[in-house]
Amino acid sequence: CVGQDITQINAMTAEQQRIADDLSRVIDTANAPIFGVDTHGMVTEWNRKAASILGYTKAETIGKNLVDTFIQPENRASVSEVLTRALAGKETANYELPMLSKHGERYTILLNATTRRDASGQITGVVGVG
Repeated sequence: CVGQDITQINAMTAEQQRIADDLSRVIDTANAPIFGVDTHGMVTEWNRKAASILGYTKAETIGKNLVDTFIQPENRASVSEVLTRALAGKETANYELPMLSKHGERYTILLNATTRRDASGQITGVVGVG
């Protein structure tokens, strides 16, 4: 019988999960709107501050196209350009992101658009922090 002690592996896995949970809480409770989109522009993250400002719950936004759903038609091209640049690894700081609330109100959020990557360095989307 050949065995392997996986105690250390289990401890490292538990620590990685704890860190991931901590980061998720930081994002969700931050006092700034934070959203994430995948490489197709679909919303993958929407924190409480974004929900309180724009009136859409996280459940209402996940899987929706950010530009088509939450950006006024006259601003869609410029917002798409910022997202396209971030998906190419070119991040944007202090972009004035025009957004439309659930109730039709217009907001401008000063945004940093950051490229999101997986563990192997592949681009998986964009994180926007207001």
